[in-house]
Amino acid sequence: MNIYTRYGDRGFTRLVGGGRAKKNAPRVQAYGSIDTLNAQVGLTVASLAQKDSLYEELVQIQQWVFDCGSDFATPEEKRPYKVQSQVIVWLEEKIDFYWQESPKIDRFVLPGGTVTAANLHLCRCFAREAERNAVALLEYNEAINEEALKFLNRLSDYFFALARWVNGQAKQTEILYENSAPVFDRKK
Repeated sequence: MNIYTRYGDRGFTRLVGGGRAKKNAPRVQAYGSIDTLNAQVGLTVASLAQKDSLYEELVQIQQWVFDCGSDFATPEEKRPYKVQSQVIVWLEEKIDFYWQESPKIDRFVLPGGTVTAANLHLCRCFAREAERNAVALLEYNEAINEEALKFLNRLSDYFFALARWVNGQAKQTEILYENSAPVFDRKK
């Protein structure tokens, strides 16, 4: 079996369910940016030892990110969507844990710290980009898995909280953004 189909030679790709789309179509942009996010998570995983406590957790995140990309490649739920609400609950529990276990801040921080934390900040940025591309589908009245959109939104918060926790565990001082207004302590 060849991995090339020559179908893309004229700028098209196939969607789940057999449809086709231009390679620059909003749906393809959305799942393409999710693939980029997954590659960045993979780079972060590759920097960890397999015995590191985050290794398995981030590999699981990669599985869910792949599910998310698959859902965005599936127009009009041509097959059951994969990302379900329990994944979002899991992310929220992790976000709450990592946030509570990190040093308190009331300002934005500059992305960085340890190499792992810096990689996690890149994951956060790629998650936000994927979310923006996913939201663009709504403007075209395209069918999407709303749980997958929520997943992308929570995922960027997860990466932020985790990056801060990683820096805290390494006793790496974070650099506060000098011109930041007070944040993170607002009442809902």
